[in-house]
Amino acid sequence: MNATLVSLAAIFSQLSLLAFGGGNTILPEMQRQVVDVHHWMPAREFSALFALAQAAPGPNMMIVTLVGWHVAGWAGMLVTSVAKFGPSSLVTIAVLHAWDRFKDRPWRRIAQRGLVPVTAGLVAASAVLIAKASDPAWIAWAITGVCAVLAFRTKIHPLWLLAAGSLIGLTGFGQ
Repeated sequence: MNATLVSLAAIFSQLSLLAFGGGNTILPEMQRQVVDVHHWMPAREFSALFALAQAAPGPNMMIVTLVGWHVAGWAGMLVTSVAKFGPSSLVTIAVLHAWDRFKDRPWRRIAQRGLVPVTAGLVAASAVLIAKASDPAWIAWAITGVCAVLAFRTKIHPLWLLAAGSLIGLTGFGQ
């Protein structure tokens, strides 16, 4: 078996089990493995794949499939997708019954409340990582900041913010 496919399977199955609180929580480690450890692509390319995955319809973790395809073609796409979504799905199925059985227990509510800030921190770390990899100029940081504030404080659809940022970037403003 191809060593690259084995590496992809190992990395993404581990990430699958670490994706606590949503798929975006594993982006920093995914980027570190793909860019820094294995050198399969530069950080800007990873960031571009992430943007493409977020803009496309479908699951927000389409980045996994795109990374696999970029690294090892169709086989890589299949391996990363199964490795990322398989283990966590099996664990979810196994734990779901027990979690539902203990729905009235006080420790469950405490655990859920305690995991909210952990998840928020992991998602924030992912946002900073993607912004650092894709924003080389001050204007890009400003656009990212404005879009983040608008997304958080208004009901503007994220695709409109993405389109506006893209148009500003196409003008070459600030470069």
